[in-house]
Amino acid sequence: MISYSPFWKTLQESDESWYTLTKKHKISDSTLHRLKHNKDISTKTINDLCRILNCTVQDILQYIPSEKDQKL
Repeated sequence: MISYSPFWKTLQESDESWYTLTKKHKISDSTLHRLKHNKDISTKTINDLCRILNCTVQDILQYIPSEKDQKL
């Protein structure tokens, strides 16, 4: 499972907010909602967030093994 919990900590420690991400950087409310609920987002969005927040991918997401993961 991909968790976006690091994103919220990174956002809190930055000069950005939900408001600036949506208004200034044009990140949609639905994308932020998807992050909040650990839903899929695109790698383009991850790239944009890393650029905006000047951080690494690990500051946005983490992988957590889960029984709900797709069987391989």
